[in-house]
Amino acid sequence: MQHPKHEQTLVIVKPDGVQRCLIGEIIRRYERTGLKLLAIKMVIPTEEMAIQHYYEVGGDAWLEEIGRKTRASYEKKGLTSPYATNMENGNAVMAANAKYLSSGPVVAMVWQGNGAVGLVRKITGGTEPMTSDVGTIRGDFTLDSYAIADLDQRSVRNLIHSSGTIEDAEKEIKIWFKEDNLQKYRLVQEQILYDVNLDGIKE
Repeated sequence: MQHPKHEQTLVIVKPDGVQRCLIGEIIRRYERTGLKLLAIKMVIPTEEMAIQHYYEVGGDAWLEEIGRKTRASYEKKGLTSPYATNMENGNAVMAANAKYLSSGPVVAMVWQGNGAVGLVRKITGGTEPMTSDVGTIRGDFTLDSYAIADLDQRSVRNLIHSSGTIEDAEKEIKIWFKEDNLQKYRLVQEQILYDVNLDGIKE
């Protein structure tokens, strides 16, 4: 069984995060917790790569579920979805997300550490910036909402993608990085975070 300190997750600073000059601030938030950066690169994804990112992780089940949520959101507002089925709704969401993700440079990263997936999502905040907690990246640095995104018929601009589960992270990392892109090294702070006896602190 792999030790929890080796858990990995994918983070993508989306085009709006890059354009808002928040790359350093975002990295700082994750770094301060003790997570270790294993890989980082800037790239302009093609729409095909963006679709692969969304579809390969969730597949048809994800499209169906996101489509159901979208339909429910329309109905909650007293509106009718422009698409006949959940799958059509899901495909429309995926296409909008792919257009957004491929609209400019992004910064893709792999972070490692105890509970990396959940920890990164906690620091990042909820999907909708407007309702994200103060102290999270999305809550502190942007103000977009589902309401205005729906009005403008676009994806919500929320600065960051982060893997939802360990299994998602494993699939996503392979899309964005080759195995030899992930650096293997030891941070000095790992001794404080993980070593059982804190050996070597005293002179």
